[in-house]
Amino acid sequence: MSELSRTINATDEEIASALKHAHLPSLINVLVHLTGDSTLLDKSIKPAPMTIGGTPPGYPEEIETRIHELAVKTLIRGRDRGFEDHPVDETLLLDMINFIAGVELTDEYIPYALDELNIAPKQEEPPLEATVTRNFHVAIVGGGMSGLLAGIRMQELGVDFTIFEKNADVGGTWYENRYPGCRVDSPNHVYSYSFKPKDWPQHFSDRNALLGYFQETADEYGLRARTRFETEVRELRFNEGASTWEIEVEGPNGVETTVANAVIAATGQLNRPKMPDLEGIEDFKGPWFHSAEWDHSVSLEGKRVGIIGTGASAFQFTPEVVKEAADVNVFMRTPPWVATNPVYHEYITDETHWLLNQVPYYQSWFRFHMFWTSGEGLLSFARCDDSWNDNIQSVSPANQKLREILTKGIETHLEGRPDLIEKLTPWYPPAAKRMLIDNGHYYRALKQDHVRVVDDQIECINETGLRTSTGEQFDFDAIIYGTGFSASKILFPMRIYGRDGTELREMWNEDPRAYLGVTMPNYPNFFCLYGPNTNIVVNGSIIFFSECEMHYVSKCLRHMLKHGYTAMDCKPDPFESYNEKIDESSLKMAWGASKVNAWYKNANGRVTQNWPGSLVEFWHQMRELNPDDYEFTLRKEKVVGTAGLEPATT
Repeated sequence: MSELSRTINATDEEIASALKHAHLPSLINVLVHLTGDSTLLDKSIKPAPMTIGGTPPGYPEEIETRIHELAVKTLIRGRDRGFEDHPVDETLLLDMINFIAGVELTDEYIPYALDELNIAPKQEEPPLEATVTRNFHVAIVGGGMSGLLAGIRMQELGVDFTIFEKNADVGGTWYENRYPGCRVDSPNHVYSYSFKPKDWPQHFSDRNALLGYFQETADEYGLRARTRFETEVRELRFNEGASTWEIEVEGPNGVETTVANAVIAATGQLNRPKMPDLEGIEDFKGPWFHSAEWDHSVSLEGKRVGIIGTGASAFQFTPEVVKEAADVNVFMRTPPWVATNPVYHEYITDETHWLLNQVPYYQSWFRFHMFWTSGEGLLSFARCDDSWNDNIQSVSPANQKLREILTKGIETHLEGRPDLIEKLTPWYPPAAKRMLIDNGHYYRALKQDHVRVVDDQIECINETGLRTSTGEQFDFDAIIYGTGFSASKILFPMRIYGRDGTELREMWNEDPRAYLGVTMPNYPNFFCLYGPNTNIVVNGSIIFFSECEMHYVSKCLRHMLKHGYTAMDCKPDPFESYNEKIDESSLKMAWGASKVNAWYKNANGRVTQNWPGSLVEFWHQMRELNPDDYEFTLRKEKVVGTAGLEPATT
């Protein structure tokens, strides 16, 4: 939808009332679009850079009044007469970006903003000719966020495809994770497809809203008819003679073998629950389960409950358990850093809904504001400073300042409980492990009289509970494991055999690597989404990464098909060079420099999960294919991909 085609349905009074709730920098950029007056970008009212856990400063009343009056006048005129088109050139666009970010950015943000903000017509490439795509079929593994995106992009490319989904419905992690309190921890206005904005109910919506979004996406784009549900991919083998992948799947009809010309693996990094390596874990006589496999048949009301883990999932479900259980013991190995966000559990106001839905350009600039303040603008706080002497508690002056802000938040929320403040204040630098977001909900739960936080090491699980290294026995009615996922076992448990018969995880040897996070030498026509070193720590939404990756995959397939190739295989040299740069850059970030245990690292301490650069750097590196990075196989004979096998629907 064109921004200027938005319809203002409100009285003068309703417009004036709603605008009082506007994010002022976003509104100012809106007014530049609608009035053409670039002098509104007054440096004297430029927003101050924001930090995690910080509170943005307000504006002088006279400035707010002046902007509010101008906005009311402009929207009323646009409602009554229509909005005028005031084109924004690249110089002005950069000024607007700098204004809303509060810092001076380089022009590398211009093409990203033009693509993201819907302020200029997008130069979309047309679908490939049917004569080019005929007999070419793509197998997409996974029907979650990335898999649905892959299906949409294949439709746009004009390529036939089948999605293989092991569950009974789409949604991926939002289908599987059903624990109480489950919600997103990235702002929803960036945790959504750029091409499918939604009027989200909350700033950080819960699991049901997110699952509904992806189910709605599948319906809107007709993806269910292209999906084989309850069908798990077990094994993939590349047939070099035919330049195809032979795929073994197991579904309602048992084990079958099918063939595809290319594979897009959209299984993600966090889809296989990880149980701790504890002696006697099977001995406990009461109910026990992992949070990703929550047993809703187990009532916790009035029960004694042991919670093992304090990571992102446990952080969300623990307060809900505390509401029901009579006695709760939380076993913690390493406390997380927590950034305070007062709207974490809040619903979006009616006025904000109106602004996002009816005011031209407001949604786009509000999304950019979220992109910057919840992600891109925070990356500098995670970078190491070589001149900084203390890399145990912090890695730079900025990181130390962030540590002080976050520590103050802990002390505020846990006031009156010095014992908890001591236990829950991390010793390691902020951003060295996954940072969590909350409005004090978690800390309030831990302060309850019937809750105890235990940081002693667990020695073993036994029939009635567990015993710690101090010899203390804890008896429970139920144990819940919030111990995360096997993140470094990317693509597990699939067996993937490349052109020389080598199995991928054997090649990786617990050290997953990929070129651009997407391709690997010896595995032609095989593309990863959310692959090695494409995870985020403090900056942004994983949907952003998946969209960038799919843009690149589409470029690869388009190039291959237009030139009559049957296969493309990443060359070893760019693969090795790229990963050397990743490793060098990772050591310059808090998560690479710190010795704290984190799921970002493999057993040898190498960071295998995280992207160490900025979001805009990732965006740029995924924009175009360099054919010199690949070896291409010319078409020798017609090879038919048959991955369809009559998709099953639900």
